[in-house]
Amino acid sequence: MLLINSAPADLAEDVPGTSFEDWQVYDKTVKNSGIFVAGHSLADLTTATTVRVDRDGQRTIATDGPFAETREVLGGYYVIDVPDLDAALDWAARCPGSRGGGSVVVRPVAEFEV
Repeated sequence: MLLINSAPADLAEDVPGTSFEDWQVYDKTVKNSGIFVAGHSLADLTTATTVRVDRDGQRTIATDGPFAETREVLGGYYVIDVPDLDAALDWAARCPGSRGGGSVVVRPVAEFEV
């Protein structure tokens, strides 16, 4: 899974290769390559709702977040099917989200036997 984190607005850099058109090209390339499994852009962070459940099972819902300690914002993800970590890292490096102060976190999807 490629987790795409955008840089905070005050630290974002205007870097070639990060335009909307660059994203469209990358998206089309991933899909045409045959490795695409799933992926979505996420709505603005201000639309997030946070749910926490305490020890007594009481649910608390907050809509005034974000509550993350990081300044980066998860903006979307791709699930890709590639043969190994090196291939996943190559795709992550090609992603426009890895430029301009952003980052792409590469993590395998856990598989559990049922």
